[in-house]
Amino acid sequence: MSNAQHQEGPSSADPDLSLIEQETAKASVDEDPLAGNQREFTGTRNLVVAAMCVAYSVFHLMVMNVYPLETWAYRLSHVGGGLFLGFLLFGASALSENTRDENRNPASLALLGFAAAGIGYALVAVAAIWINGTLMGVALPPAWAMSTFGIPLAAGSALAILHGWLFPQRDRHAFSAGDILLAVAALVATAYLIFFARQLQLRAGMPMALPGDMWAAITGVILIIELTRRLAGMALVIIASIFVAYSFLGPWLPGIFEHRGYDAKRFFSYIFTDNGILGAPIAISSTYIILFVIFAAFLQTTRVGEYFVNLAFAAAGHKRGGPAKVAIFASGLMGMINGTSAGNVVATGSLTIPMMKKVGYKPQTAASVEAAASTGGQIMPPIMGAGAFIMAEITGIPYMEIVSAAIIPAALYFISVYFMIDLAAQKANLKGLPRDQLPKLGALIRQIYLLTPIIVLIYALFAGYSVIRCGTLAMITAAVVSWLTPHRMGPKQLFNALDNGARMVLQLVAVCATAGIIVGVIALTGIGSRFSTVLLALADQSQILALFFAMVVSIVLGMGMPTTAAYAVAASVIAPGVVNLGVEPLIAHLFIFYFAVMSAITPPVALAAYAGSALAGSDPVKTSVESFKIGLAAFVVPYMFFYSPAMLLEGTWFEIGHIAITAIVGVYLLSCAVQGWFIGHAGAVVRVALLAAGLSMIAGGWLTDAFGLGLVVLIAVLQKRILTAKDLAHGAD
Repeated sequence: MSNAQHQEGPSSADPDLSLIEQETAKASVDEDPLAGNQREFTGTRNLVVAAMCVAYSVFHLMVMNVYPLETWAYRLSHVGGGLFLGFLLFGASALSENTRDENRNPASLALLGFAAAGIGYALVAVAAIWINGTLMGVALPPAWAMSTFGIPLAAGSALAILHGWLFPQRDRHAFSAGDILLAVAALVATAYLIFFARQLQLRAGMPMALPGDMWAAITGVILIIELTRRLAGMALVIIASIFVAYSFLGPWLPGIFEHRGYDAKRFFSYIFTDNGILGAPIAISSTYIILFVIFAAFLQTTRVGEYFVNLAFAAAGHKRGGPAKVAIFASGLMGMINGTSAGNVVATGSLTIPMMKKVGYKPQTAASVEAAASTGGQIMPPIMGAGAFIMAEITGIPYMEIVSAAIIPAALYFISVYFMIDLAAQKANLKGLPRDQLPKLGALIRQIYLLTPIIVLIYALFAGYSVIRCGTLAMITAAVVSWLTPHRMGPKQLFNALDNGARMVLQLVAVCATAGIIVGVIALTGIGSRFSTVLLALADQSQILALFFAMVVSIVLGMGMPTTAAYAVAASVIAPGVVNLGVEPLIAHLFIFYFAVMSAITPPVALAAYAGSALAGSDPVKTSVESFKIGLAAFVVPYMFFYSPAMLLEGTWFEIGHIAITAIVGVYLLSCAVQGWFIGHAGAVVRVALLAAGLSMIAGGWLTDAFGLGLVVLIAVLQKRILTAKDLAHGAD
């Protein structure tokens, strides 16, 4: 977040505000926390960087709505601009608030000097190509520039990256010379690729590809991977590196992994096509993702996040386990918009987790509730954390069809989380917060107009407008609505929103570009089709077994990378095999997407749960296990819509109503089994019976429904006879 982003909001000491409203303002739930390696400039530096971020956002909005640009040039500009800003804003390692001069020993200066020489020469050469080709109208750019710029550019970029690793600049408020060089290198490589975009469409991946194509692409790939390391961690970098290595090691690999191999020129020129980096993930990132991220930034400016939280507290804060129920609503809605589980946990969890602990929740339970709610936001229509847009691009299924199909499964997930929380509160006899500490519901209802941007978005989507037009209308509505609030969006606030939107999208740009590298390798080598063949053989024509393998792969991939990348890769590798077994494409892709999302709360690497545990001061492993329990329905729901397509709104209204009602009863019984509480304390035998009854109801058949209901009645009769009034009043463990 820029320094300019901070606005004057309600004082945490304002006596006219409730305690919760004061705490909400203090927690800054609408603000994105700074990453450990994110720079925070001040003064002129911040203004310059903020202006470049605003230009990046405005460029995308103009191209999407006013002045269309050739597809390859636009996507290359999206990637190159993201790399440029990313290296300026994110350091190679953790930064500190303490000002400290950059290491100036001879080795550091030598690395910087050689890097600057290589990148500087490449800059001059590519500038000469543009000047001759556009200003002077010369058909062929200078031969010296075409033939000599590449190696210095790639070498200089590698040396600048190495400098960042060996001699990191630690001052959060200062530029790093090495990172400035990397930003320039990104511009140089992008400028070359844009200049030859039309020719690359014909010669990329072919013998006629030029050495300059290869070196510009090599530079782009190493810059993308380095920025991904800085913004998303090592897991995705390792996976992408393995795929790149696989492209060259094919002749020496056994079994299905063997292929003829590719030389560097063919591979790297191919990877910067719409089959690779410029493919589906970047297509979505450069349109829908950045549009809705900027929309989220507009909502932040109007403090809609605070309104979500306060409204939830007013409606449910006084109820049993109130703050946990608040987290479901507030974190789910905000997670839907910002599309990141761990980030949303940090933003809203800074308020909800302390409040949950205040009413008696254990730290690990508070953290796990927040993690489960924030993760669920990514499966909530209509935005689904950008997942629906990526799925529509990959499958060709209309966006609205995907969104509509996801309504009941998402509702079941949040209903299940609610049941889990309510039962846990009932079991532990937890109370809500006093009403005098909560916001006044009547006052908040009078501010319901703050939800107008989201209402406009949903209406426009279902009215058949294009997604881009819907997002733009919602953005304009947010600006108009802000004039009814103390946080009016004037020129300064508009500038801040566009600035913040660009900063928020950088991680997704890097992640989508890296996912594109992986997808490009899959397309080039054909490993996806071979993996599908193996999957079919292992499944032995069993759809359920194939889905089980798809679940495992999706979760494993999701543990190591953000949702968007995990789904894009899994959809390329696994989905074709599942579809070939006769599973409908919509079911197959929703299935994979759900498990990619839920990897954020799946042990042993549950990033959302780990983020929550850091706020709550709880054990990360125990927190991840509990978040898995709370979100257990999400691991059952995909199998539900496989067996009962009516859950995806495929069928008559009677069929849809039947499956929805029985599924709600089923997830309630499943929640009872997990929490060990039904009418009262449930022992091991009762929990097994509840589990059986729940799964029977979830199955969706009339016979299984009858069996489940009969079993529930039996359990209820037995528990009423066994439990005493004291047990029912206070719970039993």
